[in-house]
This record gives sequence, C-alpha cells and structure tokens, in this order.
Amino acid sequence: MAKARKKVQPRKKTPARKRGTRRAKARARASASRAAAKQAVAISHYDEKDFDAGLRAYSAYRDLGVAGATNGKVRAHVIRMTKPFDGGEVAVPHYHDVEFQMVYVLKGWFETDLDGRGPVRMQAGSSWTQPPKIRHTVTGYSDDCELLEIILPADFDTVTLPK
Repeated sequence: MAKARKKVQPRKKTPARKRGTRRAKARARASASRAAAKQAVAISHYDEKDFDAGLRAYSAYRDLGVAGATNGKVRAHVIRMTKPFDGGEVAVPHYHDVEFQMVYVLKGWFETDLDGRGPVRMQAGSSWTQPPKIRHTVTGYSDDCELLEIILPADFDTVTLPK
C-alpha cells in the first residue's frame, strides 16, 4: 500500500518592499560605520628635515602623515639606517604588538631573522609581511638602507625579548 505524501505548503514570499527595507537598513548601517571612520588625504613630499629619531638609536624615521589621516588606524613611515650595522646594538630579538606589518626596501639591503628561520636578505624592491607578534631580529643592513614600513594600528608596542 502506497503511503500518502505529505502536502508541502509553498513558502510565502516576503513582499519586495520589506526585503528592500532590510537591505536599505543594512546599507545605512554600513555607511554610518564608514562615516564614523572618515579618513583624510595625506600627502607627504620629501624633505630631509622630516627625518626624526625614533624607536631605534641607529635609525631615523620620516612619518608620512597616514596615522593622522586614518584616525590612528594605519602608520606609514620611511626608516633610514643612520649608523653602520653593529650586531651588539642592533641584533636584539623583539616583536611588535600589531595587527599587520609590511616592509618594502626602498634603497640598499636589509637582513632579518624571522622567527628563527635564519637570516633572509631583502634588497631594493623586496617586500615582506610580518605576522602579528612574530619574533624577529635585525641581522644586517647596508649603510644606505631605507625602508617603507606600513603598520596597523598606528600606535603599537615593541617588546624586547631575551637573546
């Protein structure tokens, strides 16, 4: 004996205006979120006077104005090595408490050990990212080395680790 099939009721369609209203509200929320984080234009022209002492005694930093333009979301700066490499001063294991970090070699070369992988030499045109809190050590750089570094968030802590 064949079983009777259960009747399936077709789903009622939500009226188009209700669906549209839900989408419109979601778009409005997203737009309000973007408006709250409004960003400005940042233009930075090269001027030798813009290089200041920064995090390390062996380098100078030129802020590119991105932190102010992004309300502290992102920092971009050029790092110039100002002293010849001295392993005793420079080769200190550390990490940065960041969400994102990217480095691009503008000039010369830079060598780093990323999380014990051994020294990796980057030269002009090379770039790399460093995951949050990755342990790294500067193992060398050329006297003319300049780097572009982009970091999120703009303000962050650097933690020095034991050798």
